[in-house]
Amino acid sequence: MGVVAGLVLGAGLALCWLAWWEPTGPGARTRDRRARRHDLVVQAGVPGLTPTVVGVAGAGAGVLAAVLTLGVAGSVVLACAFGALAACGPWQLVRSRAARRRRDRRELWPDAVDHLASGVRAGLSLPEAVSQLGERGPAALRAPFARFADDYRVTGRFGDCLDALKDRLADPVADRIVESLRITREVGGTDLGPLLRTVSALLRDDLRTRTELESRQSWTVAGARLACAAPWVVLALLATRPEAAAAYDSTAGAVVLGAGALCSVVAYRTMLRVGRLPEERRVLR
Repeated sequence: MGVVAGLVLGAGLALCWLAWWEPTGPGARTRDRRARRHDLVVQAGVPGLTPTVVGVAGAGAGVLAAVLTLGVAGSVVLACAFGALAACGPWQLVRSRAARRRRDRRELWPDAVDHLASGVRAGLSLPEAVSQLGERGPAALRAPFARFADDYRVTGRFGDCLDALKDRLADPVADRIVESLRITREVGGTDLGPLLRTVSALLRDDLRTRTELESRQSWTVAGARLACAAPWVVLALLATRPEAAAAYDSTAGAVVLGAGALCSVVAYRTMLRVGRLPEERRVLR
């Protein structure tokens, strides 16, 4: 009886564990990671930037920082540590720029949806209502919609142009709007106007709440980032002294440096996890 109870308990725990993970096939996580990196680069809004370019820039920055550190401090361990930190710099810059542009666009989407609803209510066709955002919509969003208008004038394929628009925006709000337009175009209906007005109201409520939370936690997040960066700034200053740099070339110094790096990474990731606000994922790519 005890064996049966143990097997049932083990099966229940295994099912609980599996329930936390989405079923994925071979390579699905790799594809998802590549898609997230692609979206991050698109959201950063730098022309000609690709994940490969960012990776090469990171590798170059890491090698340059390692060589400079080795030349100044003469310590291989410190050179590897600062080279690893510098290699993460380009991706951090891309993430920072993408986050800033997401915040800026979050404030513009309600106005863009209002423009779209006004065009639909005025009797414009769906392609015309979307195209007019390239001329009358918020300034930061005009370029992608202007390219949509150009694509539609050239091809006349509404669905393909919407797919290209989604790729240029790489935004979950844009995905919802685009799919609403696609369904309305394919099956018809008169609910698009009320739907867009509801989406606009929800976006404004979310923006109001998110802005209040971000303003309250900004000082805490900035202090946590400063606390994670301060030890490495002190280490960089100490590395200019030969006797301090030589101490890290020993086994004990390497262990201390590795433990400090591990603590910094764990503390920083924990801070991001605790202070992170809910972000929509692109489930309608």
